[in-house]
Amino acid sequence: MKYLVSILFLLCAFAGMAQEAKEKPVIKKPAFKIIKDTIILDGKKTVMTDTIYLDIQNEIKRSADEILPQLDSVQTALNDKDSLNKVNESYKLLDNEMAAKIDSLWLRELGGSELFDTIHKEISELKYEPVVYQELPTDTLKARLARLNAKTPFNIEYNPSLESVIRRFLKRRKKSMERLMKISQYYFPIFEQELDNYNIPLEVKYLAIVESALNPRARSRVGATGLWQFMYQTGKQYDLNVSSYVDERSDPEKSTTAACKYLASLYKIFGDWDLALAAYNSGPGNVSKAIRRSGGYENYWNIRPNLPRETAGYLPAFLATMYIFEYADEHGFQVETIEVPHFATDTIRVKQLLTFDQISEVLNVKVEDIQFFNPAYKLDIIPHIKDRNYTLRLPVQEVGKFVNNEAAIYNLAKEELAKREKPLPQLFEMDKRTRYRVRQGDYLGKIARRFGVRVSDIKRWNGMRSNRLRIGQRLTIYPKKPGFAAKKSSKKKKNTGNAKTYTVKSGDSLWSIAQKFPGVSVKNIQKWNDISGNKLKPGMKLKVSTK
Repeated sequence: MKYLVSILFLLCAFAGMAQEAKEKPVIKKPAFKIIKDTIILDGKKTVMTDTIYLDIQNEIKRSADEILPQLDSVQTALNDKDSLNKVNESYKLLDNEMAAKIDSLWLRELGGSELFDTIHKEISELKYEPVVYQELPTDTLKARLARLNAKTPFNIEYNPSLESVIRRFLKRRKKSMERLMKISQYYFPIFEQELDNYNIPLEVKYLAIVESALNPRARSRVGATGLWQFMYQTGKQYDLNVSSYVDERSDPEKSTTAACKYLASLYKIFGDWDLALAAYNSGPGNVSKAIRRSGGYENYWNIRPNLPRETAGYLPAFLATMYIFEYADEHGFQVETIEVPHFATDTIRVKQLLTFDQISEVLNVKVEDIQFFNPAYKLDIIPHIKDRNYTLRLPVQEVGKFVNNEAAIYNLAKEELAKREKPLPQLFEMDKRTRYRVRQGDYLGKIARRFGVRVSDIKRWNGMRSNRLRIGQRLTIYPKKPGFAAKKSSKKKKNTGNAKTYTVKSGDSLWSIAQKFPGVSVKNIQKWNDISGNKLKPGMKLKVSTK
């Protein structure tokens, strides 16, 4: 009996405790954990840290904002994967949790066109007078060139002309070489894979530095384009297609394959890599003529005086670049690691037309970054054409977000395209030109964006060698942007009123507003209204023109 009383007493005690627990308020706080992963990057162990937030149900969240959204957030809560969430007027895309753990994020540096201009000028005006550079004694250079000569099929024997070029580059181009060494970390793996596939010496990768300064959108004064500087007809011969939207001469993978095929065919003709490179630059005909004029010599250095001026400096510049890259450590070059190497990117096959502005707005990736990874798209538009595959290349983390929200991204793009007042640019007709008068505050980049063309195009159409403009100067332009078809010059009433403004409506974005006003870009609106991001609030008044 006493055992029964004890059991009843315990049951009553537990019941009381349970009731008391129910009455006490539970303080629910999100927790977080710092996760450290060790990975091998460039042969070195690197510790990557990430903060993982846990909500009150212990579900993993990628950021604290997902648990504690700000009170003034504009939240569009949509449950299915065909819709997007928008917080603070910015899209918040969630990646697949497991896939996100695999990805790492790096940033990257764009290669500027000034490197391309500098290198081309240097080669065409190359001088061979002795250069004083005490850090590189002649005996040391001879020994290093001998070691290079032993491991490559190129003729890298010492001569005073080559010494002059190497010393000149070391003395005058150290900073630009360091930039090229950083950018090369992205492009060289692409080159080396294809060079190996076609049994071409891997040192040929340095040729792209001499050709384009590793700028995939580089364009010479005669129209050669891309990393490997293909002319239109030569590119077409090697399956590099050019259309109003796409120039495959600027595609790193496709153009490298074409360059390998072309170089392999030239080597079959000449049986010498020095002559093959000279023929790549000036054409086989100019090399054969130089051989005849030299009296039958077949050594590059013997026929060099009979080659075109630019080709005469071409191989010395190539060999000097090879030497500097191979002996960078000995000369104290300080090279930063590329933030996004090529292996840290991936491609997605695009299933409908998308613009870089749309991709930038949804993924919150800079348009300049998308341009760097996708240089073949001339108008910053990825077309969708039957029987052709066009891809978008992004860092792997952004690829994960895109794939996980693909249907919603396409739906958003369709909605925005449907709101356009004018169609997208169609085939470009060269006979539709306009004359533009330079105004105060104009610069080539601003004018190029206004008409949807490139700075290099404007310079080529007007025979310009520099970026300098003068007020009142008239420029010939073949516009590509919607709404800028050539018009007959006619006197119009000057707009003496205030700048145009636009009142932001619910659902508006910078990109959708820009489409309503021909010649206005997202960057224009940001600049005119001193906006740094993409956040808009209904009722805001935005300047959409300067006059």
